[in-house]
Amino acid sequence: MSEAKCTPADDLRIDVWLWAARFFKTRSLAKQAVGGGKVELNGGPCKAARAVRAGDRLVIRRGEETMEVEVLCLSAQRGPAPVAQALYRESDASRKAREAARATRRLTLAPRPSGRPDKHDRAELRRLKEGGSGPG
Repeated sequence: MSEAKCTPADDLRIDVWLWAARFFKTRSLAKQAVGGGKVELNGGPCKAARAVRAGDRLVIRRGEETMEVEVLCLSAQRGPAPVAQALYRESDASRKAREAARATRRLTLAPRPSGRPDKHDRAELRRLKEGGSGPG
């Protein structure tokens, strides 16, 4: 496992850090998430240019997933996943809540039909899409 490359600087833009830590695929997506209120820094809202420092606490919401992390190291360079995971530490409560939510989502999902729809399935789908009650 590689060591994380920490920058000698005291702070770094939060959107750059989120991208480098692999929370978002692009820096643009990270900037949109921060601007959209999906990321909180030390319990409050922030802007994309806000500086993040080692020791800061972040709450990151991605879809149905919420993560509470502590910034351990700063890096402006995006690297492999093991290096990115060394930049932060997720709280135990956050990890347990995410796993519990994932388990409930897995149990509540409807089973997917196997194979292609047959004649009757297609007719039912057509009725649902068109809003009709049936033939005739």
